[in-house]
Amino acid sequence: MLIRYLSQIGKYFLMWKEIFNKPTKWSVMKGLIFKEIDDLIIGSLGIVAFISFFVGGVVAIQTALNLTNPLIPKYLIGYATRQSIILEFAPTFISIIMAGKVGSFITSSIGTMRVTEQIDALEVMGVNSLNYLVFPKLIALLLYPFVIGISMFLGIFGGFIASVYGGFGNSSDFIDGLQIDFIPFHITYAFIKTLIFALLLATIPSFHGYFMKGGALEVGKASTVSFVWTSVTIILMNYILTQLLLT
Repeated sequence: MLIRYLSQIGKYFLMWKEIFNKPTKWSVMKGLIFKEIDDLIIGSLGIVAFISFFVGGVVAIQTALNLTNPLIPKYLIGYATRQSIILEFAPTFISIIMAGKVGSFITSSIGTMRVTEQIDALEVMGVNSLNYLVFPKLIALLLYPFVIGISMFLGIFGGFIASVYGGFGNSSDFIDGLQIDFIPFHITYAFIKTLIFALLLATIPSFHGYFMKGGALEVGKASTVSFVWTSVTIILMNYILTQLLLT
């Protein structure tokens, strides 16, 4: 079992090398990249915005409900919301959600091409299928920090709305909490994580779709496996990056 996993890891890193070999003509690649931006980035904004806004509100409400001591200042609601959203929720948990939405889409689309022998047809025509299929997704997901930036803003805004209009505090207290003890590096840390997660979101699902074997039933199984491994890898990388960048 261990040898099998090590073999898969080796194949994954070899895939990275092959992605950049024999690049597809730019006139063709440009259209592929814009299509992937539309499918993977633009198409994800709605669900990310919805989840971020309401989770930000929940974080603010739960923080407010735990401030039972009247001596504890109300600005801690804004502070806790900011820290939770910027450090963990937006970069990490949105990425796990995207592993389900974007990752499953990537695996199923490439896996379907494998099952219907479209990838074999590309190879016969002399096209580097890994570059043709994976490279546009890799470039498109470099815009993923833009999605996380929107998630951060809407999460904090949702916390503001829940706190002020829910009667847990006033707007000046919440804004004071957003500003107090603010460390600009936390934003940098979040976007470094986001960029690395974007590379994982583009390549791990592509790997499971490209190298799958079987028929239509195995496409569904490959999508499930890719979601699990992408999520596990994101969580592990989150731990490693937090140790390296914040300690």
